[in-house]
Amino acid sequence: MCEPTFFDVSYSINPWMDPSRPTSTERGLTQWKTLHDLLVDLGHTVELVEPVAGLPDMVYSANGATVVDGRALVARFRHEQRADESATYLEWFRIRGWDFRQAEYVNEGEGDFLYAGDVLLAGTGFRSEPKAHGEVQEFFGKPVLGLTLVDERYYHLDTALAVLDENEIMYNPGAFSPQSRALLAEQFPDAILADAYDAEVFGLNAVSDGLHVIIPQQAERLPGQLRERGFVPVGIDMTELLKGGGGAKCCVLELRAPLAIPHSPKRETENA
Repeated sequence: MCEPTFFDVSYSINPWMDPSRPTSTERGLTQWKTLHDLLVDLGHTVELVEPVAGLPDMVYSANGATVVDGRALVARFRHEQRADESATYLEWFRIRGWDFRQAEYVNEGEGDFLYAGDVLLAGTGFRSEPKAHGEVQEFFGKPVLGLTLVDERYYHLDTALAVLDENEIMYNPGAFSPQSRALLAEQFPDAILADAYDAEVFGLNAVSDGLHVIIPQQAERLPGQLRERGFVPVGIDMTELLKGGGGAKCCVLELRAPLAIPHSPKRETENA
């Protein structure tokens, strides 16, 4: 995670960003701290990336890289306003001895690449290039399922789809092309489908540890849908940071250690 010390909306690179709309760095910090402390309380270790003045979007650390089995592919951002963030992530992984490199093609990290079981779901249409899908597949040695986003409000995959555990996802069908909807229906026939309202409050920009699912407290139907599947929804207010086009998931880059064995706390609870 990256503390939003310099959070502001001074330019617009997605439909949620309106520089004429007042923003509060203090309120953004409070919301971020609540998310940070919640993750710690749930038993997770949170590493921090140092914020850099002049890079107000660094709080959305999910975009910084994709990390699987101890390997990190650092982002190459589409917009010049965020391009300099890559250097910070390259240095962070270098100092800690990770196996890493920067992407050759435009690739916005976990914004567009979500690990589901043993497959990487890969978004394109607004940010990451289609060529990045092949690069990711080669780098990680994992199959990639390409998905095309068609609604500019859901410009990253993680704004339209959330991985709940190694077998289950939830998503907004309206954010995807007909071909991608068909692929998702085939691959995940029992997925949770979000309605338009819950999608618009960024209900799918969620952080899941396989049991707890952190979602906006404004979501209406998703909490009940999650409980029906055995998950524990945890509501949180991220409305200030949404002014920059990000919610809980955008603020969390998942660091998957080498040869981590996928597991679901939900299933462990069921089997207890």
